[in-house]
Amino acid sequence: MASVAVADGVSAPLPGRCCFFVEKKRRYCKMVVGGRKTFCGEHANADQDSPRNRIPCPLDPKHTVYEDSLAKHLKKCNAKEKPKPVSALNPSPRSFPRIFHIKNNNNFVFKTGLLREGQLDLLIQKLKNAIKGLNLKHKENILSHPALCGPLSDPKNGDFASKHLKQQASILGNMEALNLLGPNRCVVEFGAGKGKLSHWIDAALKGAEDVHFLLVERSSTRFKVDGKHRSADSTFERLQVDIQHLDLNRVPFLRERALPVVGVGKHLCGTATDLALRCLMEERDTPEGADRPPSKRVKLQDSSPTAVSGVAIALCCHHRCDWRHYVGKEFFRERGLGAAEFSAFRRMSSWATCGFIKGRAVSQEDIVEEEEHEQVDEAPPDRLDESISAEEREHIGRLCKLLIDYGRVRYLRQKGFDSGLCYYTSRDVSLENVLLTAVPVYAQE
Repeated sequence: MASVAVADGVSAPLPGRCCFFVEKKRRYCKMVVGGRKTFCGEHANADQDSPRNRIPCPLDPKHTVYEDSLAKHLKKCNAKEKPKPVSALNPSPRSFPRIFHIKNNNNFVFKTGLLREGQLDLLIQKLKNAIKGLNLKHKENILSHPALCGPLSDPKNGDFASKHLKQQASILGNMEALNLLGPNRCVVEFGAGKGKLSHWIDAALKGAEDVHFLLVERSSTRFKVDGKHRSADSTFERLQVDIQHLDLNRVPFLRERALPVVGVGKHLCGTATDLALRCLMEERDTPEGADRPPSKRVKLQDSSPTAVSGVAIALCCHHRCDWRHYVGKEFFRERGLGAAEFSAFRRMSSWATCGFIKGRAVSQEDIVEEEEHEQVDEAPPDRLDESISAEEREHIGRLCKLLIDYGRVRYLRQKGFDSGLCYYTSRDVSLENVLLTAVPVYAQE
């Protein structure tokens, strides 16, 4: 008797779901299909009997659209350029919710130098000289939190879900150890995505009074979890804005309530970390109405700097850092380094997570990690594969990451914070396993 495939989404499509098998994810598509259709709209081309043709969207080729509906789609596509917010310097009742948007608010532009070829040995020597005196091995702080005990023990969890729950549990455990979980504060999650980190922080703070969440994400996100929170104890607000344009001092809620802020992020890629730190730490004196005619200038109430009571950011993707925005320039210059060395080190940092894969078999964890984070666009020359062993490349990549991260620690310490780095999870859970933390020095006294 022939065996019947179980409709679990892997062996066979789930009932009422798309019958297209996604090779990259090794499962069937989970999108709901309409009527008597076999495939969802995204995979309609797989149906040979379909009279309509789907093409990649010209605004964002990651999704497709019916060719005969292209004009209609372009008017509402989430990838289309959004209208610029009305100037923060001339607010009105309708524009007030967007006055926190100030173009390039955290973007500091510097000219970068070019790196000459054939300097690999010199670069590695400069790297080793620069890390002298630094602690090359972070403290291991792999913690957990009671709020995630139930979800972590759920037998329905796959490897992917378990991996992320372990990371979120450890971030919460480290935040609790630093007294960052408590009432009367605003948690700002940078690069929030679906908002799951804020979701678990809210679960950990259940019953705490006057807790609010600002979820900062530049792109439109599906399956958000913050919409499920309708509690009197906490509020969730999503800001769709690029971090480089965000001025927290002008967010209406923070202006009115003046609550201390805790900045968090899980796998905040490259430059986004530096922009988030500037957003939290930098004080700016922007002239009111500077871009308006004198007769039309409207002065907002004075903006006082937002008080920051802590930072907990899980770092990743150092190859996507940018010297223009990097907060550790002074730290690099103290070690005789500049833009050219930074550009090289950020590229070499990718060796810690992907540069050594050619030297061994690629595991499922590697595949998941690669799906999560975009790999480096500028690959090192092929000759490096012959001149440096896979193990040495991995070691050098981790040193590059460490140097870049210590620049961030130095920046936070200069801002009056007790800052450090720790391993918050094991490498078998995530290759990007370093957590950057900071609390005001007075909080430790």
